[in-house]
Amino acid sequence: MTIPSFILKNALRNKRRATLSVLSVAVSLFLLVTLLVALRELTLPAEDAGAELRVAVRNKISIANLLPARQRATIARIPGVAAVTPFTWFGGKYKNEESMTFAQFAMDPKELRTVFGEAKMSEESYTAFEAERTACVIGKMSAEKFKLQVGDKIALESTVYPVTMEFKIVGIYSGTPDDRNMLFRQDYLDEASGIPGQVGMWWLKVKSAEEMPRVLEAINQAFENTSAEVRAETERAFQLGFISMWGNIKLLVTLISSAVVFTLLLVTASTMSMAIRERFRELAILKAIGFRRRELFAFILAESFVLAATGALVGVGGAWALFTYGNISTLTNGLFPMFEVTPKIIGIGCLVAAMLGIVASIMPSLAVARMSVVEGLKSLD
Repeated sequence: MTIPSFILKNALRNKRRATLSVLSVAVSLFLLVTLLVALRELTLPAEDAGAELRVAVRNKISIANLLPARQRATIARIPGVAAVTPFTWFGGKYKNEESMTFAQFAMDPKELRTVFGEAKMSEESYTAFEAERTACVIGKMSAEKFKLQVGDKIALESTVYPVTMEFKIVGIYSGTPDDRNMLFRQDYLDEASGIPGQVGMWWLKVKSAEEMPRVLEAINQAFENTSAEVRAETERAFQLGFISMWGNIKLLVTLISSAVVFTLLLVTASTMSMAIRERFRELAILKAIGFRRRELFAFILAESFVLAATGALVGVGGAWALFTYGNISTLTNGLFPMFEVTPKIIGIGCLVAAMLGIVASIMPSLAVARMSVVEGLKSLD
């Protein structure tokens, strides 16, 4: 019998216990990877190619406060601004559902290609969006989810405005990090709601990254000390600020992850202690025939590593396979468009498994080191 086969045989001696140990490690690491990926998606939302040149302008008091439409002319005249469009949250519910399943925004259709150039669709769709009053375009993910096609009509009941609006889908766009939203015409919203002259916020495109700081400062100063002061910030800053409204997500996920790792450590250490205690007599015989303490420690460490590594392979590997090839939008009910298991997250999962293998073997190794041959031989198998 070789040393590797000896270690493997000991690790699998009690197959039921070994299976439960591996599954406990796998489930815990799967949960840990899921939490880390979710935290990454929340705090580091996906960026597209044009994000670094986009600016969000909202009411300084609150994102819920509307802005006067007359601000557009002032913003458009600021040097460095390539295009500006209103971007008003509609908050519509589709087919009387209890909650909104995809977001809808009213905008200027003529500025779609300039401000959101990564949203790709046919030339006919762009033309129809600009020409038809009730036209809307919808992201590919939402279109596939609800089996919508170009030419279909949908009705949305707004949770913000006292109105139900009917739209005609003239295009299905794709190519953005989040192909779920619906875009429609601001003038159609003004007409249907009876509240013209107000928009939710402004979304604009800057000509170059070098002009970004100057444009942000100019927009803020242009409406300073007015009845509708604004806060202009990059798209990236706006996303992170919006996420911060949820509270300290990072702290919550960190606490849950720490609890998962600590519980997993206790389970693994208890399993290894039980397994080694049952083999005191065998280990005493190994001592008697000349095996040194460090060699016995290596056997125990290797056995612990086998169980931890197998659990990591199942848990971390399973998470990677599910999140890479699974439909995350469906699994999360549309909350996340995708989950990216980065090499860093895989490395963290494997590192946790390695630490478990080391720490779980410490107490059994110390017990074996203190054990004399006579005491070990008196033990029962």
